[in-house]
Amino acid sequence: MLRVGLVGCGKVGSIHAAALKTVPETRFVAACDANADRAAAFAAKYDVSPFTDLLAMLKQVDAVIVGTPHPLHAEPAILAAQAGVHVLVEKPMAATLADCDAMLAAAKKSGVTLGVISQRRFFEPVRRMKAAIDAGKIGTPSLGVFIMYSWREPSYYHSDPWRGKWDTEGGGVLVNQSPHQLDILLWLLGPAAEVSGVWANVNHPNVEVDDTAVATIRFRNGGLGSIVSSVSQRPGIYTKVHIHGSNGASVGVETDRGATFIAGVSAISEPPLTDLWTVPGEEHRLSEFQAEDRAAFAATDATVHYHAEQIRDFAKSILEKQPPLVSGADGRAVVELFSAIYRSHREKRSITLPLES
Repeated sequence: MLRVGLVGCGKVGSIHAAALKTVPETRFVAACDANADRAAAFAAKYDVSPFTDLLAMLKQVDAVIVGTPHPLHAEPAILAAQAGVHVLVEKPMAATLADCDAMLAAAKKSGVTLGVISQRRFFEPVRRMKAAIDAGKIGTPSLGVFIMYSWREPSYYHSDPWRGKWDTEGGGVLVNQSPHQLDILLWLLGPAAEVSGVWANVNHPNVEVDDTAVATIRFRNGGLGSIVSSVSQRPGIYTKVHIHGSNGASVGVETDRGATFIAGVSAISEPPLTDLWTVPGEEHRLSEFQAEDRAAFAATDATVHYHAEQIRDFAKSILEKQPPLVSGADGRAVVELFSAIYRSHREKRSITLPLES
């Protein structure tokens, strides 16, 4: 059993705290926050030890989950790695590739495991897609489409002082709402080789960053990708990832319906569903899969359950000395992808990957 501490007692921290209480391979023992009152209240709620000094907490734990705002992920992650403590970081891994590379270097030097939260990989429909692709049921994955029509109220950006600003958030819809689906695209289609994209702010005039972005991708396997990601559709419509194969078959997931949930504020209200399935001989199974997805959703608190699934995978990877399902390198690949889209917009050209920090 791993002793786990939490860094950051804010909104997403409450999800991780609840999830940790359900994972048999972990024991939630400590929480750290720069605000002493918030750390004390959070620790009392979850019956753990409060800290404001991260170095002191690191002496008491085997692993930490970093749930600070993402521009602040690097410092605690690096300090933890240097102390020989394993690190699981909330998405996105960081706002910059330089931070990602510093975190990866620290983990490699100390020999600790570094993972990044992408709990939507653990959705049953997404696992179903991965299994079908790995089994060759769609041939070679050749076209990936990610569409997000979501919404964020102006109050969302006012809820924390760092939101909606380039210097404190690092970006908008691409950085904050899109990483899960960008990760799924990369997981199912493989590394990206070339990216071209543009962004806009459609209807959030008091926010500096993007609320809408579109991009095209060429993957190393020769496949193509399309991204339309937006939080400008009131009250939110859906978010989907579809993968089309070389044999004409397609598989897909609706990861979210309506506006995507806000950690610590709202809950997942609709089940993730297999919404596209044309595998030869299995076309009739779409309704069966959807019934399974709805049953799985009804049996759990989805807002907490999938975080718990990933935390358990991370803990088992440490105990069994195997890579976690979502590694630090996977987290960097997502940051690289949205960084390339921003760079493409800025330089008005396609960007070849990989990118150096």
